[in-house]
Amino acid sequence: MTEAASPVEWTEEGVRLIDQRALPTREVYVVARTVEEVAGAIVEMVVRGAPAIGIAAAYGFVLGVRAGRTRAELYQLLLQARPTAVNLRAALDVMIGVPDTDLEQAAVALHAEDRAINEALGRAGAPLLRGGILTICNTGTLATGGHGTALGVIRSAHALHGDLEVFALETRPWMQGARLTTTECQADGIPCTLLVDGAAGALMASGRVSAVIVGCDRVARNGDTANKIGTYGLAVLAHHHGLPFYVAMPGATYDPLCPDASAIPIELRDGDEVRWLGSRQLAPSEVAVWNPSFDCTPAGLVTAWISERGVHADPDALWVAWGATPTQRD
Repeated sequence: MTEAASPVEWTEEGVRLIDQRALPTREVYVVARTVEEVAGAIVEMVVRGAPAIGIAAAYGFVLGVRAGRTRAELYQLLLQARPTAVNLRAALDVMIGVPDTDLEQAAVALHAEDRAINEALGRAGAPLLRGGILTICNTGTLATGGHGTALGVIRSAHALHGDLEVFALETRPWMQGARLTTTECQADGIPCTLLVDGAAGALMASGRVSAVIVGCDRVARNGDTANKIGTYGLAVLAHHHGLPFYVAMPGATYDPLCPDASAIPIELRDGDEVRWLGSRQLAPSEVAVWNPSFDCTPAGLVTAWISERGVHADPDALWVAWGATPTQRD
């Protein structure tokens, strides 16, 4: 299968990034030569997707140490770039303890490990998906170190038996589903149909959807899951229509230190992302906007979490998979 190019690349010049804001009509690359430029690229959505921003932050940490910045200030600078995705913190937790001489090697290893994790996750979840598969946002190669999470499972299912069609929600306001997921599916020859976010319920009611699969930016200890805004509504609709709702969850996205959804920080972004669509103004400049980038889906609406360690049907299974017992959780 042909996959999209990796969104993050380590070079002698710095961190080379695909500017995902320009896709699909233009393929533009930028090189972040300082840690500040890496952090800015994360904030401005040049690079996006929980695993990919963790990888970018690891490379940014290398640049910052080389520039003489303290590890503590680097940690805080990068951590604040996007607060919801726990992969960012997980990558920084690794990098902060690595000796200076090994930093580049550690960041490259994190990048390679992410792809291997996603491929294992895809193999674990592939047998679950057949027929019409509804997804939101972009969770493929462009959001990760390679292969993808939810879209990675779809890729693996397509390779395994080919019996599926992707229904990609456009994903307002940044349109990652419309711009990126459809592009990746077309590149791989996976049948894909685009629909507006508000059409998800009608599509489920039509009988054309057999399952919903989404990615995640953080999974709390009790299984509550933060993901792109609109995911919670999909979970409610899937429950109403009796459809399985799967979360593709790399282990780095599981946060046992976070008890439940109430403890997950939800990033609020600038209102102009909603008032404008590219260069076209959609709403009055003065109108108030509530623009959370993520929402939280209660664990009770999730059929299973799919990780590199298998398919987990309940939060206790998640806890056990990462080396603890259910009683230790409390």
